[in-house]
Amino acid sequence: MELPAIKLPQVELPFDIPVLMHPPVDHFIIALPVIILLLEIVNLIVKKRAIGVTSFFLLVLTVVAAAAAYLTGSVDGKEAFPLLSEAAQGELKEHKLFGIYLMLASAVVLVFKLLSVMISRGLMKGLYLLVLILFVAGILKQGKEGGELVYKYGVNVEKVQELDSELFDVKEELEELQAENEKTPVTKAVEAVKEATEEVKQNVSESADAAKEKAAEISETIKAEASEMKEKVEEKIEEVKAELNASVPQSGSAVEIVPSEMPQPEVVTH
Repeated sequence: MELPAIKLPQVELPFDIPVLMHPPVDHFIIALPVIILLLEIVNLIVKKRAIGVTSFFLLVLTVVAAAAAYLTGSVDGKEAFPLLSEAAQGELKEHKLFGIYLMLASAVVLVFKLLSVMISRGLMKGLYLLVLILFVAGILKQGKEGGELVYKYGVNVEKVQELDSELFDVKEELEELQAENEKTPVTKAVEAVKEATEEVKQNVSESADAAKEKAAEISETIKAEASEMKEKVEEKIEEVKAELNASVPQSGSAVEIVPSEMPQPEVVTH
């Protein structure tokens, strides 16, 4: 069963409440009602006025401690809330709401204490004792839930907050990596094929350039050898002409030998 929400008016304090003051204040708001209950039970037997007066002043301190617990809890809760998970935030909201009810209940218990003093009847004293017992039970329940917020969810625990911050950073890095790796395996395979095709084209282009250079070198070599061979043939023809002219001087005319046109070797250019 959820309690109805209560919104208290904002009160501007003339001073700032430091963070982490809620845990020490909680010790008072838990211990005082238990002591008051024990005193009231003892006073049912001994019926001492001094015990009744003592329990009354302790109840006044309880009201003050309840208000201090609410104010310090609000400060600590605002500090821890953004760093908590959704489940922990929900638990913290419930803890705060129940704390408001307990703060108001402490004033109710004080009123019943006054009524029990003013109306000296057993029924009124029994009703006051019942209200006090319910208040103590609520305080103990609130203390247990507050411990769970600390030990289970790490509220206002510095080391846990650091780990949560590191975990948040890791999640962001993981999301970035997932965004980079959104490509499907087919897309990756197509890109790999494209890269391989480009590499093959580059290798073929390099091989073609190398073949053209080699062919050019061979062509130059053949041309040089053909030119050298032609020169040797012409020299040989001149020698033959000289020998023939020397062997037939009486004819009065020199023998002219017309060399036939030598076939030019075909040069492979590509």
